Amino acid sequence: MEAWLRFPIFIAVSYVVFAAVLYLVLRRRERVGLMLHVLAIGVLVIVGGMVFAKLGQNSGWPWWVYYTVPMLLTVLLPPVYFQMNRREVPEYLVLSFLSAPVIHVLFSFLVGWKDYMPFVVIPSLWDLMG
Repeated sequence: MEAWLRFPIFIAVSYVVFAAVLYLVLRRRERVGLMLHVLAIGVLVIVGGMVFAKLGQNSGWPWWVYYTVPMLLTVLLPPVYFQMNRREVPEYLVLSFLSAPVIHVLFSFLVGWKDYMPFVVIPSLWDLMG
């Protein structure tokens, strides 16, 4: 698949995973209006963060620079915006920290796309099969 087409696929999958994590963490809350807020925060955190990271990567910045801003957006914005309580914050942080590596491993291993977290090398299934 063309490299330019991978980026919107990465964004779409990340967006769905992010929304699922938020819904899971906020499952005990009232649902009225929650979907709209999750979608809006997802645009800022996922789309904004990934566009920033892609621009940083394409500009030749070190990975630890262009991953810091999206990571901080992911870690700080949802707990503050949704006013998460003491039970929700740790659950959210664990799930949000695990989601990016899991997405990377799945893309790298199953389809050989290594651009999601290029600094973490995961062999693809096809590489292992020879």
